[in-house]
Amino acid sequence: MLLFPPLLNGGPGIMNVSIDSEKNFNYLFGAINLVVIFCIVWLLWVVFMHPNAVMKLYTPMYGFSLIVVLLSAIVFMNKVADYYPFPRSSSEGFGLFLRGIILTAVAILLMLVLVYGLFWGFIGKFGIAYFSPQSIIASGGSGAEILVARENASTAIVYFCTAFLWLALFWSVGFNRWPWQNDTRGVRAWSKLFAILFFASIAYTVLFHPHVCYLFYPAQSKAGVEPWWSEFAGTGSAFFSLGLALSALFWIIASDMLWEGYPWKLMEKEGQGTFLKGVVVFVTTLGLGIILIFVLMKIMNFFWDEAFMGGQYTDGPDFRYIHTGEISGFFILAAFILKNYFNNFPNFGGIWSRAILRTVISLIGGSLIYLFYFSAAATFFLGKVPGFAQPGDTPLVWTILFLCVIMVQCDFFEGWPLKKTVGVKTGDQEVQGEMARNTA
Repeated sequence: MLLFPPLLNGGPGIMNVSIDSEKNFNYLFGAINLVVIFCIVWLLWVVFMHPNAVMKLYTPMYGFSLIVVLLSAIVFMNKVADYYPFPRSSSEGFGLFLRGIILTAVAILLMLVLVYGLFWGFIGKFGIAYFSPQSIIASGGSGAEILVARENASTAIVYFCTAFLWLALFWSVGFNRWPWQNDTRGVRAWSKLFAILFFASIAYTVLFHPHVCYLFYPAQSKAGVEPWWSEFAGTGSAFFSLGLALSALFWIIASDMLWEGYPWKLMEKEGQGTFLKGVVVFVTTLGLGIILIFVLMKIMNFFWDEAFMGGQYTDGPDFRYIHTGEISGFFILAAFILKNYFNNFPNFGGIWSRAILRTVISLIGGSLIYLFYFSAAATFFLGKVPGFAQPGDTPLVWTILFLCVIMVQCDFFEGWPLKKTVGVKTGDQEVQGEMARNTA
């Protein structure tokens, strides 16, 4: 994800942008580019997600599962596989547009294969039934109806992909290429994939699986324990875990994009991650995520009073937790926009003054996106259910779709037409040297 010219770029850490290119960045052109991207997102929403659209995929969990798997495919191709076996940049082959088209097509194909082939056709058929609507229906009992079964299967897929995204992006920031930095791209790609999937599977099993087992009646108590967080969280919903993962993910992205990799860079060795760096990044960002949840919950308590178990709509603890994740998603989107369309403004002063200002701007920007999404304008243009805490409304779908489009432009098409990129060789490692310039 252009967290991601940064976050999602193949080289270690964030892409290096020259001081001159930062000074010459055309902010007006960046704003125009953002407006175009917004229109593209809206068009895709009208075609695929809008309740009155042709596809009507926004049910909401079915559409949610498709778009989060697409995001996972993009992150896998960029951050995990380092574009293997494709060229890292257009300068290595294919050309800019052909490379962008091929990578976009591969990401979409991966999304289709993962949802319908891996989850529905294999894991759900031969392993864990709740990953497949057909297997849920075949098992009978409550919820064995196609629309309900598809929503439950989609929910499980969303949870697993959330765990994958959390671990993949953490690994990119914390460990990067370690401990395979001296191996070939292919070895790194496969090694990182299996390592991330291993830990993501553990995270999913502990944080999400118990809730999915209790979506059905009778509860699958022998397949999964009662959600262990129920007592202190006030809900057995895995929305608690989803909010936690997304809140931690914001700080992972913020530190990589907005803080230019600091303070984690101080623990690197020869420009690469270390075991110590990875552990510190994980523990620190998780702690900051917990703090963010606490602050957001207090703000919601101020406006909506204390949540209570059994509460409906905004009074439900489950909604409060998923809402922290939705808000974190708005913050992440704002960080992406600041980085990619406004050149990570400001680019003056010391690193920590820049980091603090960028973080504040992203928090304010995310709040403005929040106000837009829950406004009458978004209700009209997106066809969303008006108000808060509506079962048929999941803001993360629109947010993730927006992020996917940004990443496709900035990573697959290398920022064209806003930015131009060239491949630079440093020693025996290729790094993406980004040369942003005025193209208006």
